[in-house]
Amino acid sequence: MDRVIETHRLSKVYRRGVYALRDVSLQIDKGEFVFLTGPSGAGKSTLLRLLLCEERPSDGRLTVSGRNLDELRPREVQAYRRTIGFVFQDFKLIPRMTVLENVSFVLRVLGLSSVQQRRRTFQVLKWVGLQHRMNAYPQDLSGGEQQRIAIARALVNDPALVLADEPTGNLDPDLSLEIMNLFREINARGTTVLVATHDRELIRQVGRRAISLDQGHVTEVM
Repeated sequence: MDRVIETHRLSKVYRRGVYALRDVSLQIDKGEFVFLTGPSGAGKSTLLRLLLCEERPSDGRLTVSGRNLDELRPREVQAYRRTIGFVFQDFKLIPRMTVLENVSFVLRVLGLSSVQQRRRTFQVLKWVGLQHRMNAYPQDLSGGEQQRIAIARALVNDPALVLADEPTGNLDPDLSLEIMNLFREINARGTTVLVATHDRELIRQVGRRAISLDQGHVTEVM
């Protein structure tokens, strides 16, 4: 089995010697759907920031598809990020852009033609069931619709890895399960999915492997 994410004694220390992560060793294989769980302050978001190269490790090793992220140069970091889909808790949609423009933005950055942008964006919006809202603005959408658009944006460049940070934190239980079913469908297509959440009941309902963090340590792998 090909390994997508691997950490070996990974640590992240902030000022005054405060550890966000300490000696974390874990592995996630290609095609897995894994939850990262634990209470607030456990280190979940820190690990995701390290995976996005928004921060650098203080110690240890972090590799994605065999690449040591700490060795990437700035230009390589940008190219690497384009291979990943990321879903935020607060959606981070651009208010002045329509749904179509929000989702196709990544493709424009990648240099695809306007025809290719529109075709691929329409396909992914159809997949999340919101192609009929492509001319709407974020403020015209419900919370669940905004999160579906955020997922569509994360998928439009066909990433091999999707990361999500508390993607259901602002949603009610029924909508949360609906969004998780979308992630299961994403995973069924072969995409590796890592979802950070503190919602143990949601993890139980979805039924996937979970890695628990507490105070920066791995405490349990279920």
